[in-house]
Amino acid sequence: MAVLRPHLALTVSDVNRSIPFYRALFGIEPSKVKPGYAKFEVPDPALNFTLNEGRREELGALNHVGIQVSSTDEVLAAQLRLRKEGLEPSEEMDASCCYARQDKIWLKDPDGTPWEVFVTHEDVEGKGQVSEGAPACC
Repeated sequence: MAVLRPHLALTVSDVNRSIPFYRALFGIEPSKVKPGYAKFEVPDPALNFTLNEGRREELGALNHVGIQVSSTDEVLAAQLRLRKEGLEPSEEMDASCCYARQDKIWLKDPDGTPWEVFVTHEDVEGKGQVSEGAPACC
């Protein structure tokens, strides 16, 4: 395989309502928008991300989605960029979650899908505590 670009397709209730959230989250414009469909070709991390309009009753097996960055400064830069876009991520610094010590921010898309932007500092023994408003850890 010459190119490895994971693909994540998310069902949303309204593609047009969801595009501004994902434009802000990824910091890029969608590469394709059609009725009931939008595609974002995220360069870093490499991701083929699509929004597919349809009926959505629950998240099903999906717990949350995240973007791992390399430093707390990058987490805080994402938080600032998202706030400038009118979104209000919640902050969770020095958290023990998923058997790791992390700094992160959380926000939800228009349909309630939880997203985190996080950096992992070190592994820890315990699973950790879930902050109020965050999805189940791990």
